[in-house]
Amino acid sequence: MVAPTERKVVLVTRRTRLEDLVSRYHTLAQARFYIEHLGADLSDYLRENEAYARSLRVTVEVLQAWGRYQIIDRGYLPNFVFAPDDIVVALGQDGLVANTMKYLEGQPLIGLNPEPQRWDGVLLPFDPEQLRGLLPTVAQDRRPTKQITMAEVVLSDGQRLRAVNDFFIGPRTHTSALYEIEQGKTKEFQSSSGLIVSTGLGSTAWMKSVMTGSMALAQASGMVSGKSGYKPLAWDADKLSFAVREPFPSRSSQATLVYGDVAPGRSLKVRSRMPENGVIFSDGIEADFLAFTAGIEATVNVSANKGQLIM
Repeated sequence: MVAPTERKVVLVTRRTRLEDLVSRYHTLAQARFYIEHLGADLSDYLRENEAYARSLRVTVEVLQAWGRYQIIDRGYLPNFVFAPDDIVVALGQDGLVANTMKYLEGQPLIGLNPEPQRWDGVLLPFDPEQLRGLLPTVAQDRRPTKQITMAEVVLSDGQRLRAVNDFFIGPRTHTSALYEIEQGKTKEFQSSSGLIVSTGLGSTAWMKSVMTGSMALAQASGMVSGKSGYKPLAWDADKLSFAVREPFPSRSSQATLVYGDVAPGRSLKVRSRMPENGVIFSDGIEADFLAFTAGIEATVNVSANKGQLIM
């Protein structure tokens, strides 16, 4: 057992918009030319980059005083192996916290907001200056945590992926998703724009957008009257919700199993009928996807693993 003061801290960072531009155009001057040639202003990119650099310097100074630490870019998360007693710190936007959490196995995760004036930071309750006082209590497991329910998909070929916010299951391009969907005794062939499967945390994001749009269309067309409010799930709710986007009924496809819950003992199964371009990705990270082509079956459940967000 590692002593509290010897626990390693893993800092997860992300590139700023300016760094992405410089990486794409090779130099700052060329990036500036590209932005200003389009009539835009580079100054906001520069301010964001400077603010992130300042926050990173403060964070690293704290970690150097702490002892053992390691810094990784979020691009390495899928292949990084965290130790069971690691303390994980994410410096970035809410999406970085979600993208980090799904690769953890119960390690405590601290979200740091690099620029509170810019980012609301629902999952970023702390700023870098507070990290110095946080680490000792986190290392001694004396800091309260918020449990976050995650979703997990397992493919018939053994591959698996977690989601902190949501899964997208469907076509990689703007074509129709073809699949068979099954839950309990209900099974049908569908053609749609894909499925969204959301956790409690994600129910305030993409799923909220899907539900709000659907209800607004139904009300505007006169199919329903009155206003029925959408109620998101709690972050630690032991269930998921799913919605089919733009289901198309035809002679060969149905559209009745289009919304519901996924709970322990009530999994959702989806079998691909797409010869190519079928994918499953989580939390908006399209580059980290599972191929979902004809013959593959995906089973979606509530993950047995819970995220542990330091509060």
